[in-house]
Formats: sequence, structure tokens, C-alpha cells
Amino acid sequence: MSDAREYFRPSRTAGQLGPVGLDDELGTLNLITETVRAQAAAEVRTGRWVSLAQPVVAAPIVSGPFAPTTVEVSPVQQMMSHTGGGVAADLALTQNHHANSTHIDALAHWSTDGEVYPGRPRDQVITAGGVIFASTAAFAAGIVTRGVLLDLAVDEPLPAGYAATSRDLEQAEERQGVQVRSGDALAIRLGWPTTPVSGTPTPGISLDAVRWMHHREVPVYTGGRGDAFPPLDPAAPSPLHGVALGRMAMPLIGASQLDDLATVCAELRRYSFLLVVAPPRVHGMTGSPVNPIALF
Repeated sequence: MSDAREYFRPSRTAGQLGPVGLDDELGTLNLITETVRAQAAAEVRTGRWVSLAQPVVAAPIVSGPFAPTTVEVSPVQQMMSHTGGGVAADLALTQNHHANSTHIDALAHWSTDGEVYPGRPRDQVITAGGVIFASTAAFAAGIVTRGVLLDLAVDEPLPAGYAATSRDLEQAEERQGVQVRSGDALAIRLGWPTTPVSGTPTPGISLDAVRWMHHREVPVYTGGRGDAFPPLDPAAPSPLHGVALGRMAMPLIGASQLDDLATVCAELRRYSFLLVVAPPRVHGMTGSPVNPIALF
């Protein structure tokens, strides 16, 4: 815990921004300034675009011999609620935001030592009626910034149980001819599916790499399963959820699929793009489904 404790500072996003107060709900998103967004817009030159979202097929809530069946458990379930007499149709959806579907974690999703960023007691933030601070309301207006893909699996997926380091990230920058700047959203491709392979440890992001993101002033991370499973060190906080989200206040976009993005980046020989993240404008949640779009 002592190694990770250094990241828990209310002024963690200070730098040129100045200290943040106890009313701040943006965390590292404060790093995405108007200047950063304006520069990001210049990344759009060809009109190509790609989604970073994981395709999800909703499973029916109804059961019985006439209900459709699905092979895999879906994080989204649906129930037809109105057929409109053959003209219109309507349905109700239920979703586990933090399951195997692309979603963004609110800062209230993870608490450390009973506190939620920037130091509020968890029991005053998380209530039976919903989240009253540091919820999805913080990014309900959307996130627009420059995105950078660092493809660590350009030749083959990372080895099982491997922890990607800052050196891996810097080598990817050099190989791809791109540099992560302050305010850039960072996408890291490990080459593994978002669903763990039974009996096989998945690779992940190391604490050293998270420290590198902190120094580079990365405001948001996106990727597949970023924390190694099972944890490389069960006694330590998980690098992404426990440190990046819980201590650095960096929102995480989890369960993204980056294969299509990597293909387009390789075709264009460009690994930077305009990233647009527009979650539903629903407040008071610990996370929200999202469809990140990269534009070139």
C-alpha cells in the first residue's frame, strides 16, 4: 500500500491547472482543456472512423421452451414491453455496466480506505438511492480529446501473466512514431480477449506503467482487461482500478475492443486520432455503457 499511497493527492491533477478542491468531480479529466480539444480536432483529416466498443447481443429476460437461447451470458438483458399492434415496438433493458461490455467507470466506482475522490467518505457518496457525488454526471456532457493507441501486440498477443511496463509504452511510441501528450486519452492493446480464458492468467498494466501515465498527464485510459487476472500481487492495489481510478482519479473505459482501431492505425500509419466518448446522459451511476469513436 505504501508504494501506491504516493498517488493519493487531492491536487493530483494540479500541474498547470492549480490545486483541485473537495468539490471536484472530474479528476484527471481536468487535463482536457479547450486548447487540448481544439488541437485534437486537427487529427480529423481523412474522414475514417472506427468504434472501440465491444459488440453485445442482448439476451431475453423471458424464459421457457419458446424463448431464444444464447451461448454466452450477456451483460445486457431485454424484455419486449410493447409491440404497438404491429406498427411500433418497445422494450426494456437491464445492464450490468461493469460486466463484459464497453463502459466508463465513474470515480465513485472505486473507493480507497473508505474514501472516494477527492477525499469524501464513501458512505456519504454511495447511497441506496444512487451515487450523489463523483458519479456519471461528471462526464455526462461527453469527453472529446486526442487519443493515442500504443499497440503492444503488433506481432502477437502479450504473454500470459505479463505486466506491461513504462519501457513497453515508450518502445511502442518510438516504433509507431507517436508521443503521448498531456490531455491525450491512452488506448493500450494487449491482444487478449476481454473475457478471461479459464485457467490462463491474463496480462495487464503494471504499477510502473500507471506511474508513467501519471507523469505524462493522461486523463483517461481505454483498453481490454487492463488489470492482470489473477492479480500479480494480491496484497497490492490493482494498478488500474486501485491506483489509476481509485487514487489518481483517472476514469477508465473498460472492455474496449481495439483490434479494429489497430487495423485502421496500421493502414493509415497514424496512431493518433480524435476520440469522442458520449455516454448516455444519466446521472448518479457508478458507470455507464459507452461507444467510443475514433476519427482520423
